[in-house]
Amino acid sequence: MQGFIAGVTRELESYKKMAEKSIAQVDDDGFFASPGPETNSIAVIVKHMAGNLRSRWTNFLTEDGEKPDRDRDCEFEIRPGDTRSSMMLAWEDGWRRAFDELARLSDADVGRTVMIRWEPTSVLDALHRQMAHAAYHVGQITLLARHYAPDWQTLSIPIGASEAFNEKKRQQAEAARTA
Repeated sequence: MQGFIAGVTRELESYKKMAEKSIAQVDDDGFFASPGPETNSIAVIVKHMAGNLRSRWTNFLTEDGEKPDRDRDCEFEIRPGDTRSSMMLAWEDGWRRAFDELARLSDADVGRTVMIRWEPTSVLDALHRQMAHAAYHVGQITLLARHYAPDWQTLSIPIGASEAFNEKKRQQAEAARTA
């Protein structure tokens, strides 16, 4: 199962990187902008993800993933003192906790049960749940950043470059097979 845990870690690292590349392309106005009522800004999504990561990954195997001191509803409000810097520090702290806990998981832990909101959840299901949650919100961040970034730089294969990209990958794979 260490292969699975390593795969989860790589996937979460890629989501974090994608979100951060997106966030880096917007100024503070874009970071805090909301396209409409009942629509989250990048700032709110960052704040929520930071809170979720801190809660879920602090003592992952031994405590409920919904910590008693978490104020989830507050995560969806920008309050005085909420700065881009403070939210990004919380973001880093949440991700650090996740990656530190993932690094500690062993094969024996994969079969264990953890609690999330007082519901028994297998470690495997908790990992899948975290990946889905991260992917969902990183997609939102990327969409909003693309909307607010003055000169958006694509995070993946640019439109019109798929054929060249695929050919390069094919050549690399062929070279690796013959080496």
